[in-house]
Amino acid sequence: MNLSNEQQRFEKVYGTDPAIVSAQKERYTKLIDAYSARFGTPSDKLRLFSSPGRTEIGGNHTDHNLGKVLAASINLDCIGAVEATEDNTVHIYDITYNEDYSVAVDQSERIPGETGSIALVRGMIQGFKEKGYAAGGFKACFTSDVISSAGVSSSASFEMMICTIMNFIYNEGKLPVSVLAAIGQFAENKYWDKASGLLDQTACATGGMATIDFADPVNPATRKISFDFAASGYSMMIVNTGKGHADLSAEYSSIPAEMKSVAKFFGQETLRGLTFEQVAEKAVQVRAACGDRALMRAFHFFEENDRVDAEVAALESGDFAGFLRALTDSGNSSWKWLQNICVPTASDEQPIAVCLAATEHFIRKHSVPGAKPCGCRVHGGGFAGVIQAFIPDELVAEYTEMMERLLGYDKACGKRSPVYKMGIRGAGSVEV
Repeated sequence: MNLSNEQQRFEKVYGTDPAIVSAQKERYTKLIDAYSARFGTPSDKLRLFSSPGRTEIGGNHTDHNLGKVLAASINLDCIGAVEATEDNTVHIYDITYNEDYSVAVDQSERIPGETGSIALVRGMIQGFKEKGYAAGGFKACFTSDVISSAGVSSSASFEMMICTIMNFIYNEGKLPVSVLAAIGQFAENKYWDKASGLLDQTACATGGMATIDFADPVNPATRKISFDFAASGYSMMIVNTGKGHADLSAEYSSIPAEMKSVAKFFGQETLRGLTFEQVAEKAVQVRAACGDRALMRAFHFFEENDRVDAEVAALESGDFAGFLRALTDSGNSSWKWLQNICVPTASDEQPIAVCLAATEHFIRKHSVPGAKPCGCRVHGGGFAGVIQAFIPDELVAEYTEMMERLLGYDKACGKRSPVYKMGIRGAGSVEV
């Protein structure tokens, strides 16, 4: 059967499962209806876009110091119905976040005190202009099922949506992922005061599972990794702990700042290029100049880079048990060395620690001779948000029930479960 180009693009994003395809088509139909209600009946030039969230599999807090990561785009996305305009203004109606605002393209300088998505949009417009690329107006209606403030990069998904729209409408779709990611990072760093690296944006825009080496931050080395978790008999689970991280910017920013303070001690801007041994040799002086936590976070950086290599090697050789060992070591390092599991000033609120403890108990409970191994780790920024676990398919229902009970989820409430069985999608931020 010959499929239309539109159908082929749609199935590249969402797969061929009839139920999923049908549900997504209904979702887009509702989006177009919302667009019509807000902006009027669209013309035949209406365009549809999709930008996924991302999962970080290895490389916790390494990208901002030019380290290595293993990441993948996931089957949760922000979708948009878009038409170009001639008024040189970006008009956005966001159903999910109940936002309705406009940004003039010729007014892209930062406005003191401006926050939220409107500040990000203004920053991305400025990013396109500063890099010498075209930016113009459009009308867009968005909706998203990427979990907000929970570590799967709802913000980067949104950023790559805006950048992809600008790329395809005004730059003929010619800009590479590295440019789009850099523009998203620029907006976060300069217009949102969030000291993020390039991991989130690069993973959202790239699609599939990939290892990314940020040694050259202008052109990160990205290599796709072909591995089918579903075929291995495992499910990648994401558990939303119920606590968002929107108010934790200071905690997140302290991690790159402390790592870079160690790098500065050695006359560098970032830790990349230094080694564990070099830093350990000067540990007494580093502790005095930067503090013990900064030293521990630097140690984490070096070890975590090596673990990304170990994870990739294990996956490519089919050693899934070895992959899980490296993944679990990553989680332990984040807890003990990086220290992004608990907020130091909030000892009575430790959602990540609680969920990791319960998951580790579950893993030990099922670690009998001959059983499939499991693995878990903090996911994303930490302190709040989500955890990640790789669970054998036959244990998914039991694990889900345990975590839902732990988090007080009531199936009768009509809301989505906090426990997600994630899929990795092959397409990054695209025009559908």
